[in-house]
Amino acid sequence: METAQNDELIRIIDLLNTTYESEETWHGPSVVEVLRDVTPDMAGRRITPNTHSIAELVFHMTSWRIFTVKKMQGDPAFDILTPEKNFGSLPDKIDDFEWEALQMELSLSQEELINELDKRDDDEFLEDIVPGRPYTYYDLLHGMINHDVYHTGQIAILRKALTFKSAGMSSHYNDDEFGGAYDNDDYY
Repeated sequence: METAQNDELIRIIDLLNTTYESEETWHGPSVVEVLRDVTPDMAGRRITPNTHSIAELVFHMTSWRIFTVKKMQGDPAFDILTPEKNFGSLPDKIDDFEWEALQMELSLSQEELINELDKRDDDEFLEDIVPGRPYTYYDLLHGMINHDVYHTGQIAILRKALTFKSAGMSSHYNDDEFGGAYDNDDYY
């Protein structure tokens, strides 16, 4: 009896889960960790007018998980072509309900992505071209992992900047050449 080969798929699922929710990532906090103490007020605020808010970044991360699931389900028409579909049209003031809903949608989209991957019984689909795109599912899924790491880092920086702003500290706080005293703050 021959068994299906899905070693690469298992590694991708593991990386997606680790990046999303592990407390032992090597790159810094996971998505769940970095969002843990973000308040609704912090989620809706911008550090400058031309930056995204944490809430918009969470919406964006959710959108691309949904994109990936839709493509894996074979939907060639689904796309994210407008800023509203990519980052949302969120108010500047996010209330408790809206912030909880955004986080729940991110969590559900992660679960849906993993469930869709679990339906696959071999690695062959990873070399298939994503409908409507010039790249493979392998590239898309690894892109999702990198996308999460990138935006998690942005959220960590935004969270720190908003914490300093809320504490009334100057943006010119400069105890070292990097703009602040190093205090081993678990990456954020």
